[in-house]
Amino acid sequence: MDLECFKAYDIRGKVPEQLNPELAERIGRSYVEVTGARKVIVGYDIRLSSPEIAAALSEGLRTAGANVFSIGQCGTEQVYFATSHFGMDGGIMVTASHNPRDYNGMKMVGADARPISSTNGLLAIREGCREPLGNARQPGELFHIDAMKPYIEHLLGYIDRDTLTRLNIVVNPGNGGAGEVIDALEPYLPFQFHRVHHTPDGNFPNGVPNPLLPENRTPTSMAVTASNAAMGIAWDGDFDRCFFFDEKGRFIEGYYIVGLLADQFLRKTGGGKVIHDPRLTWNTRELVQKAGGEPIESKTGHAFIKQRMREEDAIYGGEMSAHHYFRDFAYCDSGMIPWLLVAERLCQSGVSLSSLIDARIEAFPASGEINRTVKDPESILQAIERRYLEEALSVTHTDGLSMEFQRWRFNLRMSNTEPVIRLNVESRGDIELMKSFTRSLLDDIEELDGQTQKDSQISVAI
Repeated sequence: MDLECFKAYDIRGKVPEQLNPELAERIGRSYVEVTGARKVIVGYDIRLSSPEIAAALSEGLRTAGANVFSIGQCGTEQVYFATSHFGMDGGIMVTASHNPRDYNGMKMVGADARPISSTNGLLAIREGCREPLGNARQPGELFHIDAMKPYIEHLLGYIDRDTLTRLNIVVNPGNGGAGEVIDALEPYLPFQFHRVHHTPDGNFPNGVPNPLLPENRTPTSMAVTASNAAMGIAWDGDFDRCFFFDEKGRFIEGYYIVGLLADQFLRKTGGGKVIHDPRLTWNTRELVQKAGGEPIESKTGHAFIKQRMREEDAIYGGEMSAHHYFRDFAYCDSGMIPWLLVAERLCQSGVSLSSLIDARIEAFPASGEINRTVKDPESILQAIERRYLEEALSVTHTDGLSMEFQRWRFNLRMSNTEPVIRLNVESRGDIELMKSFTRSLLDDIEELDGQTQKDSQISVAI
């Protein structure tokens, strides 16, 4: 059986070649065998294949002896929430997030919505799928529960609704699942929503929802300017990530949102620990420290961030990739809590989103993440470290190579799955200096690699 759909953190594959009802049923059986779960939340996204995959998964879980609690079509964070809120033994979300429409997959958690990845059970679940497992003496039952009401109540608990004022906000679910949640929140908020690609549609008539791709940002940007909105928000398909546009329709890099959310959250708590990834750090560190918090660096990736948050009892964690984690959300990531906090900040401050962000870009201009395909990523990281070591004030290896200098810093790390290195550069208030060292590092990489095949740049924050 082809099990290539098992990845480091989740399951993703083409339907039906790599993921199909037969394999989904085996995954359900193996999940119970490996985890011992007896009460499991199951939800699924808006993809056309998701109901059938979820039904087969549920059958496998039940045959293995687990009771299945279906919350139906939803977002990934709703599975996280329901698993924690209802005290379940685990949860499985059927989704392929922003992959092409003929793909599907699964994201798995255990009790307390703790992530299941290749380091703590996913590989064992994969091996259990190779041969059919026996039936439990007593099969589990299937229950349907409504998680939306307590989920909405929980989301609203992050903001002070008495401080909210009327705002025009553009929302673009990209024909994914976020629209249903926006509709459920609307009666409780004084906001005027301008809807773009709002209807869930697994055919993805406007393209697969992935706002990281520049070509997917135009509809949101245009709607913001056309409706004179205070900001725009776009989500990926399972809406565990959200992306922001200011009132000018400009896409905002996730790095600066991390700092804004950390500052807003610390204003509420009066202090606490904040977890951040090592790619771009100076802006986040400064805002966290000014707000009375303690910034803590963690390796990139949701499993690492969530684990570190639990260890530190951190109130918030953020990655520049638009994943935002909250202690009171079972340390999980949410694509809904962030925009509520940003909207609250706009109402309370009375200033525009662009003015909040521009001040931070000016203080710490950044390159955005740049990818390069190379022959030997590890040797290039070692060579770059030797080349810049003499001038560096500090060198860390939390995730790849981070080197800090008086006026600038960079992080260079390897992909876990392909011969790619990823570069991020930032400076202290000097955009030309940042650009200069970005070019120098890219030239160094090309020189060291020989004939480097250049991939497209993911994003540029300037």
